[in-house]
Amino acid sequence: MKYKKINKLLIGTNNKGKLREIRGLLPKKVATFSTSDFKLKSPKENGKTFKENSFIKSKYFSKKTNLICLADDSGLEIDLLNKKPGIHSARWGGKKSNFNKAIKKVYKELKKKDFYWFKKKTKARFICALTISYLDKKIASVIGTIDGHISKKPKGKNGFGYDPIFIPKNYNKTFGEMKSSKKYKIDHRFMAFKKIKKFF
Repeated sequence: MKYKKINKLLIGTNNKGKLREIRGLLPKKVATFSTSDFKLKSPKENGKTFKENSFIKSKYFSKKTNLICLADDSGLEIDLLNKKPGIHSARWGGKKSNFNKAIKKVYKELKKKDFYWFKKKTKARFICALTISYLDKKIASVIGTIDGHISKKPKGKNGFGYDPIFIPKNYNKTFGEMKSSKKYKIDHRFMAFKKIKKFF
């Protein structure tokens, strides 16, 4: 099914880091709006998967604004923690999604599972689901993934969320140590965006 190119888009996130990154991925000709332009709070995310949660957000924000909406749901899966924090990645930071707190919890949980976890490559991946909706209608929903491992300690002040503790495969720096321009070209959001860029 062929869609007209989208030239006006609401980016359905209240996370400033995600907003900046998604804006950077979109062609300049697309006029973008943020949820803060409309003073919108995020809906309750009660889906069981990244895709379900990204659709909940996309549909909710689209209905509130009558605009086509692109929403992201993403998180970190750590194999040693049975793929946690997963869809609860932001929630590990408490009510205010404090990622310093979330990162401390990751290290605490890893130590509980294996005191010497840091002596091995603790496999992890970032996953991003992007969904485009207009009102109740889902236009597209895709997943992007990047594999890597958890660093022994947080490194770098760039990026946001769990970026300081994630080292992507074939690299020796965390996302937090990479320049944004480099990270944006390899991460899970970029991988997902490649699958939907035909709509823009």
